[in-house]
Amino acid sequence: MVRPRRIVLVRHGESEGNADDTVYEREPDHALRLTPTGREQALAAGERLRALFGEEGVSAYVSPYRRTLETFRALKLDPSRVRVREEPRLREQDWGNWQDRDDVRLQKAYRDAYGHFFYRFAQGESGADVYDRVGAFLESLYRSFEAPDHPPNVLLVTHGLTMRLFCMRWFHWSVAEFECLSNPGNGEYRVLVLGEDGRYRLDRPFERWTVPEPYDLDG
Repeated sequence: MVRPRRIVLVRHGESEGNADDTVYEREPDHALRLTPTGREQALAAGERLRALFGEEGVSAYVSPYRRTLETFRALKLDPSRVRVREEPRLREQDWGNWQDRDDVRLQKAYRDAYGHFFYRFAQGESGADVYDRVGAFLESLYRSFEAPDHPPNVLLVTHGLTMRLFCMRWFHWSVAEFECLSNPGNGEYRVLVLGEDGRYRLDRPFERWTVPEPYDLDG
């Protein structure tokens, strides 16, 4: 098995929905584009990633949403060194179809009270649902490491919640630990770096908005 030296997780640049949540009433979530600011964020991330990868090969997996595909293109990686696959299991958490802005805001308030991991949006997904499909993707990713010519870098262009859940699954974080973490900003990335001891470590942590509170308080 040839394990990659780096696994890079990139959040898409600012989207039309990030800038104006009324757009969800007119456009499906998967069709939203990057804003000019989001494109600049993706271009800046690409400059840093090209320096990080150098002349090494990259195996890239991209969420099929328009904003993630646009982000990947804006990274401007050398196509001769990158093999890319569209990966639906890395898509955004499903919030339901043709969202009503006021209803979504109410459900987000419910989610904040109930918990981001377990709360399921009406006609949509919970964080736990996304965790399960990320776990299925990881099984496929592990199998890809068996190829003797696997590149030394893996790149995932995805969404903020999916990034956190990927790391939760990879590092076996608890639900309480996940709940205290914030999404990275648009166009930000995190790198899982393979150490000499054979273990991966994050190059920098996710920001915490609170202290994790374990559920077994009486334990």
